[in-house]
Amino acid sequence: MSAPEHSEHSEHSDDGIRLSKRLAEQLGCSRREAEIYIENGAVQVDGITVQALGSRVHPAQTVTVNEGAKLQEAPPVTLLLHKPAGYTVRNPQGARGHTRGKVGNAYDLLVPANLADMDTPAPLLVLDKHFRNLECLLPVPVPASGLMVFTQDHRVARKLQEDALHLEQECIVEVRGTIDEDGLERLCDGTAIDGKRLPRIKVSWQNETHLRFALKGIFPEEIAEMCECVGLEVTGMKRQRIGRISLAKLPEGQWRYAMPWERF
Repeated sequence: MSAPEHSEHSEHSDDGIRLSKRLAEQLGCSRREAEIYIENGAVQVDGITVQALGSRVHPAQTVTVNEGAKLQEAPPVTLLLHKPAGYTVRNPQGARGHTRGKVGNAYDLLVPANLADMDTPAPLLVLDKHFRNLECLLPVPVPASGLMVFTQDHRVARKLQEDALHLEQECIVEVRGTIDEDGLERLCDGTAIDGKRLPRIKVSWQNETHLRFALKGIFPEEIAEMCECVGLEVTGMKRQRIGRISLAKLPEGQWRYAMPWERF
């Protein structure tokens, strides 16, 4: 008999009643349906939108639901981030703010305040739910900057995982030193690293200190070793594109939503 008493006390206490229970009683719907309204940002308590499922309300507080709110779960999202150099992707879920040392955590940049003001459409409401259970795909090395992909969508994750070796990635690489006489050819034909055969790729000079790499079957973390084997030291790297999605004008440290019609 003690378990039901404890359950009742957890629902009704001096801190009020759970918002989801109050809303379910108010609308005559299930608790899960009430939670969907809350997660979708459609519920206000005393005129303030509340999205946290564990929120509690007192009897005197007014709970309302947006007119025309749809009872369907918000679709999963994919976020595109311009990661600054020096940021890792450690401690992904539920561990923000615990990155050690001077290395920042790219997940900490995925907050509403860092949504880029661009001409790319965004949902009418940025939901707390959009920042949960995000998986980082095809990361770049900590010293590198550029395009990063974080997704809740299992279809996007599967696409990037299965096609990782076939998607072209474009990186601009800053180098110093003197390249070997046949260095550019070796970078292109896959023989830059002694004893290791790499796929053919496209490498060209942008200017005296920057090379453009168009990679397939090679990951950005291998570029430094490739350059070292032809007499160059990598001093900076920025990924500009993954497949058909580019960094474009996305400001450093900010993110945007990937649109439904965009394909890698």
